[in-house]
Amino acid sequence: MKQSPCEIITHTLGALFTCSKVKNYIRIRTPFLYPDGDVIDLFYLEQDGVSTVTDFGETLRWLKMQSLSIKRSPRQLKLIEDICMNHGIEFYKGMLSARIKEGDDLAKAVMRVSQGALRTADLWFTLRTRAIESTSEEIELFFDEKEIPFERNQSAAGRSGKIWRVDFHTRMPRRSSLVYILSSGSRAASRGVVEHVVTAWYDLSNLKFGPEGLQFVSLFDDTLDIWIPEDFKLLQDLSTVARWTKPDEFLEILAA
Repeated sequence: MKQSPCEIITHTLGALFTCSKVKNYIRIRTPFLYPDGDVIDLFYLEQDGVSTVTDFGETLRWLKMQSLSIKRSPRQLKLIEDICMNHGIEFYKGMLSARIKEGDDLAKAVMRVSQGALRTADLWFTLRTRAIESTSEEIELFFDEKEIPFERNQSAAGRSGKIWRVDFHTRMPRRSSLVYILSSGSRAASRGVVEHVVTAWYDLSNLKFGPEGLQFVSLFDDTLDIWIPEDFKLLQDLSTVARWTKPDEFLEILAA
């Protein structure tokens, strides 16, 4: 008796891979995760006598959500194409896919597409630094436009003796401020960013006092919906919280 695709996957790949029928295709839940902890799902479908394993474009959609840029750069597209070539899968209309021809091993096709999805998702690590740098450049242009004097990458010594590199030091007529940018490509990394800034503000707290005490401003890059209320609360007692999607409020904070 011929085995079903789910039976083949369970028998060859084990219980960590689970199948479920969804409309006219089978969803394969893999044990692999995107960098933010989301599960990588693949899909098996038969159409016109041809069987295919695909991610239905979910990997590229996930990657786009981690970046401020909607389009992939030529270099990123080349990296994705290289990944697909190395794993023997096809990259078409944003989807990672593998056809299963007669006599092909379904389990091996599932693993090839899974590995391709993992490697493609890992491109996020190359995007993260670029996204933070992009936000800093936008803020620098904003300061220039508003004629706000500033110094970028200000070095400041904390009470512990550690030297911290703060993103911006602004000087307005009423007061000066130190500004940390909180920017991240994923929820998984966002808490680490928050904890880093919390530690910095706590160590630099001596700079808030005296005749020329500095204002501490934590500027959240909220153009991506990755922050949770607790992230803002952690910084409210140590600094003034601002959101990049509300530049007028940010300007008022600096000028107050």
